[in-house]
Amino acid sequence: MDAFYASVEQRDNPSLRGKPVLVGGGERRGVVAAASYEARKFGARSAMPMAEAMRKCPSAIVVHPRMSRYAEVSEQVFAIFHRYTPLVQGLSLDEAFLDVTASHSLFGSGEAIARRIKNEIRTELGLNASAGVAPNRFVAKVASDLKKPDGLVVVDEADMRAFLAPLPIERMWGIGSKTAPKLHALGLSTLADLVSARASLLEEVLGSWGAHVQALARGEDEREVEPNLAAKSIGTERTYDEDLTDVQAIERSLLDHASRVAQRLVREKVCARVVTLKLKHADFTLRTKRVTLSEPVADAESIYLAAKMLLATINLSGARFRLTGVSVSALTDGPPPRTLFPNPRTEKLRKLEHVVAEVADRFGDAGITRATLLESDDEPRR
Repeated sequence: MDAFYASVEQRDNPSLRGKPVLVGGGERRGVVAAASYEARKFGARSAMPMAEAMRKCPSAIVVHPRMSRYAEVSEQVFAIFHRYTPLVQGLSLDEAFLDVTASHSLFGSGEAIARRIKNEIRTELGLNASAGVAPNRFVAKVASDLKKPDGLVVVDEADMRAFLAPLPIERMWGIGSKTAPKLHALGLSTLADLVSARASLLEEVLGSWGAHVQALARGEDEREVEPNLAAKSIGTERTYDEDLTDVQAIERSLLDHASRVAQRLVREKVCARVVTLKLKHADFTLRTKRVTLSEPVADAESIYLAAKMLLATINLSGARFRLTGVSVSALTDGPPPRTLFPNPRTEKLRKLEHVVAEVADRFGDAGITRATLLESDDEPRR
């Protein structure tokens, strides 16, 4: 999807159309979750500190994220994908791999299917998507990014290597702002350079991953589309404009995170046994703590109590936190297992989470909240 969060905001609010929009948190320490193409013209982009994005694009309109809304629209997009193939592997709310090999007899070539999907997303949802069509995942992913927005790039098998060769090394998965300068220093600038580089040279920078990178640069990718690949973890975090120093404020933030994580567990029909607490100090020191529970859970209170217990093991005297987060892992399908002697309180919490999720799906993040959280400021979380 093209600038998904920002595009949804512009679609839902006509006054934002044609204007530079940044979706994200506070302007001091927040991070840009999505930038509209009008904002990108000024150099603003996702994952950029909001303060930097605002310096580049002072006229930008900052919109707080509505994650439940984006999840709702994402389900509509994925429903369109599933019209053409059951082999859909979601990478995030706004991106997926589709294997349409077995769909050609029904719907035509990969290019024809991509055009149909793009058209249905546009006419039914009022949004633009870009697609890459290729014989494997890596080349399709690279192709999908080349002509955004509203792009469609098709790469035939015979042309894959020639297609990849002139592209900059930054197009390679995993080569970012830290790794690219090291490769440039070795004289490697394009994917063709990666193909011709000595394996030992790549290992110096990339370690054992070097051989895999070289294969991808040649257009070799044997990975299948895995439609049932489950998420390894579910979590949420928040960066604050002002450091948190008060224990009660920190605990409220953990309750907020736990509530949001529980809603996702309920929506995705999974439960979790491991709870992880994430804290980032004012000096950017990051610390994490985790606990394995005696049985899987999917309710906010259980997750919150586990996070609160982890917090109690940390010396908070004089501590200042710029970020807090809670995540869960060791996920299993279905609700928490019922015990021989059910705990009435556990059953009540389970039902409560379903109600909270249903209300949030219908009315958005502002639909329902816990009374404790009303004491905190109203800046949206992500």
